[in-house]
Amino acid sequence: MPVTHLLYLHGFRSSPQSAKAKKMAALVAAGHPGVAWWCPQLPPSPQEAMALLANGLAGWPADSMAVIGSSLGGFYATAMAERHGCKAVLLNPAVDPARDLASYIGEQTAWHDPDAHFFFEARFVEELRALRAGPLARPQNYLAIIAKGDEVLDWREMAARYAGASIRLLEGGDHALSDFDAHLPLILDFLDLQALT
Repeated sequence: MPVTHLLYLHGFRSSPQSAKAKKMAALVAAGHPGVAWWCPQLPPSPQEAMALLANGLAGWPADSMAVIGSSLGGFYATAMAERHGCKAVLLNPAVDPARDLASYIGEQTAWHDPDAHFFFEARFVEELRALRAGPLARPQNYLAIIAKGDEVLDWREMAARYAGASIRLLEGGDHALSDFDAHLPLILDFLDLQALT
């Protein structure tokens, strides 16, 4: 079934102003205006982020929605896809953010607005731990784009976590997926967005 509702989840310290989020928003608006698009600014608290998403997705059809997640957003996207049974596209997804972000407790700045600060609290690490999804119920629902050149996350861990899913493993690349445009045909094909009606 074509996707009629698309959610985009940004990464840690990122925002809806990320290059990938803006590119996807523009593509959906131009080529698939009938598709509902939502890219919220996620609060630093994982528990609050999940509550925001649960609220916003309440009216969405599970059988024709999909989610794209980058980095920490990929971790959240996995939790949402497992919960809703929907498709997910993961861009260098965080596998164990509770471990990785434990050293980031304290004041942080936002990538796209250096004047914006937030405090990453110790309890958020426990909230992340509680959100970890188990083995993928439907690996075929996932497309993971993983860069071996990711300077933040270990590509081997990402590839192992999404074993059985469709994986595009890039020989180089970087955490931000600077060559994002090159992967758009694959992403759009996988999502099968509803055409103009």
